[in-house]
Amino acid sequence: MAAFAAVSALFAPSAAAEWTDSVRYRAEIGATLSDGAHTPLWLSANRFGFSSVERNNLWLRLGAFKDMDRDSRFSWGAGVDLGVAHRFQSVFMPQQLYAEVRYRCLDAMAGAKEMTDGFLNEKLSSGALTQGWNARPLPQIRVGIFDYADVWGCREMFAIKGHVAYGMFTDNWWLDRWASRDYQYTMSQLYCSRAIYFRGGNARKFPLTGELGLVMDTEFGGRTWVPDGKGGGQWERHPANLKAWAKALIPMKGGSDTRGGEQMNVEGNFLGNWAFSLKWDDPSGWMARLYYEHYFEDHSMLFFDYPWKDGLYGVEGRLPRNPFVSEIVYEFLYMKDQGGPVYWDHTPEINYQVSERDEYYNNYIYNGWQNWGQGIGNPLLSAPVYNSDHYVRFASTRVISHHIGISGDPSEAVSYRVLASHTRSWGTYNKPFPHTLSNTSWLAEVKYHPRRLAGWEASLSLAMDHGKLLGNSFGGMLTISRTGWFK
Repeated sequence: MAAFAAVSALFAPSAAAEWTDSVRYRAEIGATLSDGAHTPLWLSANRFGFSSVERNNLWLRLGAFKDMDRDSRFSWGAGVDLGVAHRFQSVFMPQQLYAEVRYRCLDAMAGAKEMTDGFLNEKLSSGALTQGWNARPLPQIRVGIFDYADVWGCREMFAIKGHVAYGMFTDNWWLDRWASRDYQYTMSQLYCSRAIYFRGGNARKFPLTGELGLVMDTEFGGRTWVPDGKGGGQWERHPANLKAWAKALIPMKGGSDTRGGEQMNVEGNFLGNWAFSLKWDDPSGWMARLYYEHYFEDHSMLFFDYPWKDGLYGVEGRLPRNPFVSEIVYEFLYMKDQGGPVYWDHTPEINYQVSERDEYYNNYIYNGWQNWGQGIGNPLLSAPVYNSDHYVRFASTRVISHHIGISGDPSEAVSYRVLASHTRSWGTYNKPFPHTLSNTSWLAEVKYHPRRLAGWEASLSLAMDHGKLLGNSFGGMLTISRTGWFK
């Protein structure tokens, strides 16, 4: 604590709320204490992977950021965010290191940065299905239109945003120490992401607006440990040449240097989601929004080959300023169908294919949609880091969940949020649970940021897990942070 105070004392507080030509700093110290099986879910999930499921952890985090001016024609930004921790996946946590530039509406970013697509309420939602904020950020080069830009000639009634990115996974160090060599796992895999969103309407002219988005991601390249069942095994390398990079961008069948399943379907682990929303944002302060995210693996659920049962169904509301409730979110997550229980890959003898049984977030070559053991998507599909056998796979993907989030600002110095989730799981199609397992998780969090101590904030959280899916745990988290500007 003394070291934390000494760092923050180097910089005088500023009365300015935002200086886009200055450097913002943030320092944080925190700890969790818990009993039971692990750190409760909502004390570790949806924190961009800067957390741990191991009980009784603590950390110190320091960051400096030069933010971009979104209103200027040309602007640039950069950030460095480093941490040290006890009982995390590693002691040294290089969380963010990036540089970015913007000209008019065009953006480019290189490095690892905590980002979301802005489609969901990051504070109250259970999490996005594909590009969530549950795992550590992937280092990448990303270009595109990151914020909605009006389409010329449409009188500000139609806007577009999107990106294309290539990057890599960074969890080799953790995999080498955590993953069991009795099971298959992949290291040094590459990453390709692309997304496009359309927005119709203008809330300044009429309160109703709509969004349509498509997100696609691919894992490719790398090398896979293939055990021989006798305590040994060998490494299998996957294509990482220019052709593989092109096939990661535009999903196509693999060549002769890939496994048979990729030659029949697509090369790499291809996944993504559609996103739809309707929003009524009234000038009086009321807001209501309906949204739906549909998840897909490969091509079978990308379009309408099978019914779109699975997805995240949500409703979000904002109330005019009052001392009790500011925002509320309810979500229903249904991921039980996964196209159906049948799968048949066509052969020369029977040239017919049934592409059901998708087994979300898992892949028969790659580690699945995770980084450092945490799922990159929604955390209610239990991440590999919970597996006691150290098998890098999602053991619980066929789930049905109800989730609610509430936040408020009782005063200028106090804010709170409450999260509660109930999940039922059937395991996976390939490895179903003998009996349906359930889990209830909740979080109550209060933040205190007094005006007399500008830039300081203290946060106290209590959380609990109850059930056979994750086990019973109860714990608390205390953080103290300081945000300000270098003069």
